Amino acid sequence: MSDINTIYIGYDSREAIAYDVLKESILDHTSEPVNIIPLYQEDLRRINFYRRNSYVKDNNNYDTIDNKPFSTDFSFTRFLVPFLNRLNGYALFMDCDMLVRSDISEVFNYANQWEDKAIWCVKHNHIPNTSTKMDDKVQTIYSRKNWSSFVLWNCSHDAHKNLTIDDVNLKAGWYLHNFKWLVDDEIGEIPTEWNWLDGYSPEGIEAKNVHFTSGGPWFRSWKPTTSSDAKYALEWNILYDGITLEESLGKNKEIKWEKTYV
Repeated sequence: MSDINTIYIGYDSREAIAYDVLKESILDHTSEPVNIIPLYQEDLRRINFYRRNSYVKDNNNYDTIDNKPFSTDFSFTRFLVPFLNRLNGYALFMDCDMLVRSDISEVFNYANQWEDKAIWCVKHNHIPNTSTKMDDKVQTIYSRKNWSSFVLWNCSHDAHKNLTIDDVNLKAGWYLHNFKWLVDDEIGEIPTEWNWLDGYSPEGIEAKNVHFTSGGPWFRSWKPTTSSDAKYALEWNILYDGITLEESLGKNKEIKWEKTYV
């Protein structure tokens, strides 16, 4: 694989705007070239990497494996990252409902400091106090919630030999989101500011990456619940307005860093 830092972003058509803003925020702050790859579920199905099925009940999607609700097209495709990266090198996965406010290259430096880890993430103890979340979807409570929303993968780590593409398609959601193919010592930790959760993470922590877990400014019904939420939502809107203005003017944005999209 390329030495360029690779970032896989979960993609859902309902949140296409969120994906565009996240991508732009990464490029605006990075000090190194990045390779940004959206996880399009239809493409993963086409190559037979993703085969899970679902059904709709009460306007929510339910997984046919464990009959639990899930909210996005990338709820399970995220776990294909090591295979998409050819079980080689390091790769970062991010939910699309995020806003980067710092140099994403800092995250990849954790791999250089603790090379024995299979993954790194923010180890939240997140217990939501609402029954619904983004776009009125059912809020599912499970252990290690949001650990899998921002993960630096050591794709070549031997422990990932305990995970297969069939596991991603056949194992229950709790197994995957809890990283049950790993032992705890193989899970490294990233500081909270890299997966700062709206309405949950301490306001005294300045976010390097904001995670709009309850929705986001791209949903009309969403409203910030804290002053920090409002501040970060304003930053998101300013970046979105800038992207929209450049597109309307037909302006070609100056590319600061080399990047490729697959």
